[in-house]
Amino acid sequence: MNDLLAKRIMRKLETLPDERVYQVLDFIEFLESKYAERSAPGSTPFQRLAETVEDTLRAGKVSVNVVRGTMDAMSAAGRVMTGLAAAGKSVVDQVNPPPKPADKPLALPPETKDESA
Repeated sequence: MNDLLAKRIMRKLETLPDERVYQVLDFIEFLESKYAERSAPGSTPFQRLAETVEDTLRAGKVSVNVVRGTMDAMSAAGRVMTGLAAAGKSVVDQVNPPPKPADKPLALPPETKDESA
């Protein structure tokens, strides 16, 4: 999808209430299941969990406001988890820096025969 089309779709979606945006999402998922020529870009395990929670709430006929609040909380939790992962990686990198490329080994002088023996 080109950038102009994506921006146009986003402008249209921003004018709709959340309930209608979920209907659009349902329709997109239907079209994807029927006509997608390639698989959707990979998502993180946390994104898949959040989508499952959202779908479960929607299937349970929970109000859009509750779904929105829950998803806002999960989004915040995702940002916290991303920050924690980055901080953990930084600590590990400082404690255990990646190995430096090895210098060329020094060449040993050729062995000479001891003729005195």
